[in-house]
Amino acid sequence: MTEEQQTTQNLNIEQIYVKDISLETPGLPEAFKQKEQSELFVDLNVHDTPLGDHFYEVVLSATITAKEGEKVIFLVELEQAGIFSAEGFNEAQLSHLLGAYCPSVLFPYAREMIANLIMHAGLPQLNLAPVNFDALYRQQLQQQEKSK
Repeated sequence: MTEEQQTTQNLNIEQIYVKDISLETPGLPEAFKQKEQSELFVDLNVHDTPLGDHFYEVVLSATITAKEGEKVIFLVELEQAGIFSAEGFNEAQLSHLLGAYCPSVLFPYAREMIANLIMHAGLPQLNLAPVNFDALYRQQLQQQEKSK
């Protein structure tokens, strides 16, 4: 195999940052009096944007809503982002990296930021369960195939 035929694959984390964050607590202070456990809704989304020269911004968006019946106790919206450089990957490999691997890198940062925000609001501790981004990515691919 010649040097031109060999492609070196390289993925680097260049920067991790919070792009946007919001906390609303419309159910406070009334919720402090209640003994019931509120129902938690978690919505995660991932999107990526090419930045040129093999750089990509990947954004993990998380919306966490706690409700008691129809009443919203709190709402957290977070966009945890990262800039990644990726070279030497074919289109399918790059898609998998940006859609599954990069979000799995960002998730612990998002989980910590959400937990800290909830704690500083005076609410009970919240630890989001781990997420299998590979499985979510495969589901997304299957849905795209079905819609064709």
